[in-house]
Amino acid sequence: MLDRSYDGTRAANLAEYRNRHYVYQFTQAGYRAYRAVEEVLGASLEDAQLSRLVFPDILADLVTLAEAARTGDAAEVYRKLSRLDGVLADMAQRAARFYLMLGDLARTNDTRPEVFLSHKDALLTHMREFHSELSRFSPLLADAVAAVDVVGADRVAALAAEADERLFRTPAERVADWRLRWGGLVHWFGVGARSEAERLQDATITGIANVTALLRRVTESRRGGVSRESQLRHLAQWFAAVPSDADAHALFQAVFGLGSPRHVSTGYDDPELIGGRLSWWEAEPVTLSRTLVRNGKAQSVHGPGKIQRNEDERQRLRAEQLKATAQRRTAAAQLAGDGVYGRVLDEPETQALLILLDVALSARVPVSRTVTGTPGPVATGSAHGVRLTLRPAAGRSAVQTIRGRLHLDGLRLEVTA
Repeated sequence: MLDRSYDGTRAANLAEYRNRHYVYQFTQAGYRAYRAVEEVLGASLEDAQLSRLVFPDILADLVTLAEAARTGDAAEVYRKLSRLDGVLADMAQRAARFYLMLGDLARTNDTRPEVFLSHKDALLTHMREFHSELSRFSPLLADAVAAVDVVGADRVAALAAEADERLFRTPAERVADWRLRWGGLVHWFGVGARSEAERLQDATITGIANVTALLRRVTESRRGGVSRESQLRHLAQWFAAVPSDADAHALFQAVFGLGSPRHVSTGYDDPELIGGRLSWWEAEPVTLSRTLVRNGKAQSVHGPGKIQRNEDERQRLRAEQLKATAQRRTAAAQLAGDGVYGRVLDEPETQALLILLDVALSARVPVSRTVTGTPGPVATGSAHGVRLTLRPAAGRSAVQTIRGRLHLDGLRLEVTA
């Protein structure tokens, strides 16, 4: 933790010089340990928050990174990739601390419900705004990551390693490190497998539901006057009022039920397989029933009642579900292959198109962007293996369907695999 060195400049005379003035300072590991302990001691619930204003900066940095990679600007690639790596690490830490804070809040609401009730509106608004921004920017960030991937991950890593000034790493190690960092960005915002951004959206929705349920529980406990705190206080009064230690032990046994192990009297199903002189350390463990461990009740001789299942109806519904899914996938593939204009869409294709429009418009961005001189997409949506893109267009376009015409004012549809 500490490194001791001698400082002779502090000596004013020969006697002080002989007494040796030692200077103690942190080593690198000691300084990191000190900072970690300091961070633990200074942590509080008020510091946990989700950063929703960082998404525009990430999008701008990704667009600049793609342009720098195409032009071969190694210094700019290094700066933008370093900043993206730092911002992504900070966002992940903030999200982890925020959801840990929600867990602590759920466990401590009985002792301090007034803290939760005073901040519930701000907490719910904060999570809803973060989820809205994440949903709005997720397709844009996925497109920006794909634009960088077109240049090539190896080229981006090589350019960043070229401007990297870490002396104690070989060029191959620097290239591998930057390739790994770029892979983390792709894993967060890329298209394909389930990304970390989608998991963060699901966690935010779950957090909103948990906070709403917690609010309902706290409100009901305050209205009825019965909570875990009041129950424990009442129990403590009982313990303080008992006349003797024996009565206190009896009350403890009745309340907590921890006095007698339930598994000691349980034997083997076939006692002859295990010798009576065999030690507990060497013998096979005894199989315990779940009801005995959880509820303290031995397993019933009669098994549970048979569940009535209508297998024929279940198989029929499953077959219809698989058939409908296959039809939607086939219709989506036909939309991507044949397009949506110049023909009449049948019923499965119309349903697939409406599903894609619903997904795209739910994440619609009310701003227009221009990339390389062409107008960017107004909204995008993916489902059943295809992607629908709404692009600005002059005039109006119409899609012929079996149900009628779908008119789009100032927009044109593009369906790609």
